[in-house]
Amino acid sequence: MSSKLSIPTVLLHWVVGLAFIGVFALGLYLEELAQGPEKFELMGIHKSIGLGILLIALLRISWRLKEGHLARLTHAPAWQEWLAKGVHFILLFATIMMPISGLVMSYGSGRAIEFFGIELLAAGDKIEWLSEIGHTFHGVAPKLIMLAFALHIIGAIKHQFIDKDGTISRMLGRSVTLK
Repeated sequence: MSSKLSIPTVLLHWVVGLAFIGVFALGLYLEELAQGPEKFELMGIHKSIGLGILLIALLRISWRLKEGHLARLTHAPAWQEWLAKGVHFILLFATIMMPISGLVMSYGSGRAIEFFGIELLAAGDKIEWLSEIGHTFHGVAPKLIMLAFALHIIGAIKHQFIDKDGTISRMLGRSVTLK
């Protein structure tokens, strides 16, 4: 029996994943960058990409709900299934909550919400508690996300090269045979 993922499934996975890695790396760079015009400009790009990721991630989750769960390529012990589902949940949750927490942090700080220079929501009064909620999540979550991402990569490599079930091939849009 053959299992090939749909083109939207493959594209949405890679677009969200690569954009998330990029915006994540930019965020880490911004943490170390001194205040100044470069940081202000890059922060605007970081926020805009984050908002774009939020929109694409919502589309991805909607598509996933439409298509249902992906067929398993091999049977794994229950603890591996549980771990895989947990990692996927954390990564999907992160693609939604990191951008939302950034928006909450920014708006709570009294800043406008912009998408590549287009104002979507005007600046308002500073709302300290709202800013603090966004800042806390945006600051704490990256460590969990990095762990989940590492486990995701390790799991994909294990499936491809140890289980030899074609997981990576399937995520590249190729047809694989279910075992």
